[in-house]
Amino acid sequence: MYSKFADLLSKKNVTTYQVSKATGISQGTFSSWKHGRFTPKVDKLLKIANYFKVPLDYFLENKK
Repeated sequence: MYSKFADLLSKKNVTTYQVSKATGISQGTFSSWKHGRFTPKVDKLLKIANYFKVPLDYFLENKK
């Protein structure tokens, strides 16, 4: 999941800080996802999907 998130960050030229401020998801949470300490819950994935204007399925698919 984090690789897809990172791809969106790059494509949209935004930082985790900007996403954090807009969604209320802490930067520490993003870091935990990146390092595999936690798996994102659907409610947080939905906030990110809405922020990037992509369907929730974008993150739920097992591709990439």
